[in-house]
Amino acid sequence: MNTDYRTPSFKRFLDALQQQSWELELLLSGFVLYGLFNAIEPLREQGAIANYIGNELSVFSHSLALVSVYILIFNLITHIILRGLWIGSLGLRYVSGDINYEKLNYSKKFEKHLAKNIGPFDRYIANLENYCSIIFALTFLLIFYFFSFFIVLAINSILLHTLITSKGYPDWLQVLSVIIFMVLNLGGIIVFIDFITQGLLKKNKWVSKLYFPIYWVFSFITFSFLYRALTYNFLDNKFGKRIIFFLLPIYIIIALIVNIEYSNTNYFNDLETSNNVFAHKNSYRDMLTKKQDMPGKMVIPSKLIQNNYLEITLPYSKDLDDLVFNFDSILKPEIDKRGIRTELFNLTINNSDSSMANSKKLSSLRKKYLKVFNQMHYFTIDGVMRDADFIATTDERDLLGFITYLNIRDLNEGNHVINLVRKKKEKDSLVVTVEETIPFWYFKS
Repeated sequence: MNTDYRTPSFKRFLDALQQQSWELELLLSGFVLYGLFNAIEPLREQGAIANYIGNELSVFSHSLALVSVYILIFNLITHIILRGLWIGSLGLRYVSGDINYEKLNYSKKFEKHLAKNIGPFDRYIANLENYCSIIFALTFLLIFYFFSFFIVLAINSILLHTLITSKGYPDWLQVLSVIIFMVLNLGGIIVFIDFITQGLLKKNKWVSKLYFPIYWVFSFITFSFLYRALTYNFLDNKFGKRIIFFLLPIYIIIALIVNIEYSNTNYFNDLETSNNVFAHKNSYRDMLTKKQDMPGKMVIPSKLIQNNYLEITLPYSKDLDDLVFNFDSILKPEIDKRGIRTELFNLTINNSDSSMANSKKLSSLRKKYLKVFNQMHYFTIDGVMRDADFIATTDERDLLGFITYLNIRDLNEGNHVINLVRKKKEKDSLVVTVEETIPFWYFKS
């Protein structure tokens, strides 16, 4: 096949292919829809985990990705519905032909109105074809736009983390990260302005000369050179631009709908943790049944305890880590290894003696960490103090936490309340607060 786009044969090939593209559109729409629907739950789960561990950037990324998925689903479902209507119209045209307004026996006023506004049936089919093609192309253009945005977001997050934890990196890398971060964000803002103004910066002779290097760099960073032809084809098509402006408010509505919640009570909806009068599901291990269900600050096995011991887990969080460092500053590491890191710039040659010494030091610090952690915490059950003896652990999802067991064989059967009490250092004073309260029922089996 001749692939020279200038030859008549290639143009005829494209015209013929265009006539059959609806089959591929439906096939691809179904395939992509299947993938998008299957992506919803993992995105929710990972977003919940990110929110649980306090990773704000990851929470934002997953929320944006979830909104993007819903927008793409809306587009593809709309495309399938319109394409189905188009196929049905073709079938009806084969049976019934064109619309005969005279046979309807309407008044002249309505006959004239319908003939003018609806017109021939072929025009209706042609309009449906245009809508289907535009929406289908727009959907995949949006996929590329989302992809480009997440590339920039990923680069930004890596640079930002490098700046925040720059103590462990060479000076030249810190300076380079600052420069790249500033240039990337400034360039991103300029490109975004050009994008929302539909190429305003490309229209002025002198501004376009200054803008061109930024445009060229970002075309490679975001891989936009792969889909720019599609973008410009939209921009020079009035019908396509009208569709985009029509869909834009719908996308905004979808973004708002994703975050809508239904309130069914006046008194208990805002309770996010358990207390004396409310047992929240995130306090009980057996109620965390969904993948996106995250534990609270303290977790016990169930509302009903039938053993003579009580398992208690405190999920790890960065804030909890910081409280330990603040309680005993010796534990605060010189280089914070939390978050994204790379060993690319930390390559060192260690002999066996130094490696063993580091291992012993780390083991000693772990023991001290747990000792301080236990000093910071204790429990009260119905007002009676119980000491904590935590060790570190991971759950079935490999989430880090701290676990201990309390002897409760002396408790009477019935309802009880356990409080997690934490000691904190604030400036020069020691503050004691009740961090979590969980009700439970104890009945011996």
